[in-house]
Amino acid sequence: MKIRLCQLMMEFCFWLMAEALLGFLGLDDLADYGEYLKEDSSIVLLSPA
Repeated sequence: MKIRLCQLMMEFCFWLMAEALLGFLGLDDLADYGEYLKEDSSIVLLSPA
């Protein structure tokens, strides 16, 4: 359990530093766009019943 907590804290700190750095450099929008591209974007057509 202690190892998982340590790993979680390390990943969280890495994420936080990356977000701060990208925000400072103005590249946060680029990272958000990359996450958007990874999402499943399927179009659903709804017809009236």
